[in-house]
Amino acid sequence: MKREADIFKPDGKKMILSIHMPFLTGSPRLSCKKPAFCIILGNTLVSTIPGISGAGPTPEKTLLTPNLDAELVTRGRIANPDIKPNTPTGCPTPATITRAMVELTGVLPIFINAGLRYPLTVPYLDAVGCVGNDPRYGDAVPLAQQLFSHGQELGKILSGTGDLLILGECVPGGTTTALCMLRALGYPAAVSSSFVNNPRDRKEAICQEVLAGLPPHIRQDPLALVRRVGDPMIPVAAGIARTYAGTLVLAGGTQMLAVCGVIKALQGRMPAVATTVYVRDDPSANVEELAEMIGVTVYYVDPGFGELGHVGLARYCTGEVKEGTGAGGAMFMASIMGFTPDQIREKIFETVNAYR
Repeated sequence: MKREADIFKPDGKKMILSIHMPFLTGSPRLSCKKPAFCIILGNTLVSTIPGISGAGPTPEKTLLTPNLDAELVTRGRIANPDIKPNTPTGCPTPATITRAMVELTGVLPIFINAGLRYPLTVPYLDAVGCVGNDPRYGDAVPLAQQLFSHGQELGKILSGTGDLLILGECVPGGTTTALCMLRALGYPAAVSSSFVNNPRDRKEAICQEVLAGLPPHIRQDPLALVRRVGDPMIPVAAGIARTYAGTLVLAGGTQMLAVCGVIKALQGRMPAVATTVYVRDDPSANVEELAEMIGVTVYYVDPGFGELGHVGLARYCTGEVKEGTGAGGAMFMASIMGFTPDQIREKIFETVNAYR
């Protein structure tokens, strides 16, 4: 259905846009009196492999990205004034979108440290984990069982924060660990990437090397698989899903489908997933096919970034970034709360322009 949206340029002049696509696919039958928004932060040394992750100016600096995103989402700014919340091409990071939705909805973010290299500078809940290892050289998540147990405890705590929990993640390199995880669980996965040109060959080579040394008996134990090939976010999210009392929606793309794969293997209650159409439409991934095989309902948000008159946001439509830091889920939450697509787009446009 065609619809007009009023968007304002930085000079105050109005742009009349024709938006043809629905903002949200599907018809979520969700109602909530008190939504909560939470992001699990974690590191994996996989992100330091050259060419794997675009979530940082250098492979080593990808380990700092969750900390910077947490600052931006919480306070609307990064403490270091020399660091700008844009990619080198001028594409706003997904954390800026999440920040816009935090401001619009008034829902304050909750962060969980699943295992980070650097100390956080914002308040957080601690899952008492550690940085994930490169699974080519040993166990990726030695504390997987402990993190799952701590996730269950956190799920009980989060049950007191509201009746709808949007649970996102920020784990640079996490699509590669998701690929290893999904393949180990038996799914013919092809995962997305923050790069326009997905480094599929590099990811495939890592995954094949990891799975080649996987003992057959481990495939029968989901948490043993997480220990061997996953990242710290996965067991924490699966643990929260086990005990959260309200309605749970996982915010993210193929990384959250890996979590759903673990939940299914553990015979848990399957949550829904919310992400962007930019992940769904990635020709190098098979998100819709994977979701169907796992048996998870996915809601796709189309914010129409190509129509807003912002060159950086338009890069999402060409395959850059696509999703992250719960951005798709944050827009989904705003929609569920009754904010119109126009209000959501206007707030995002206003917020990203503030960082120019």
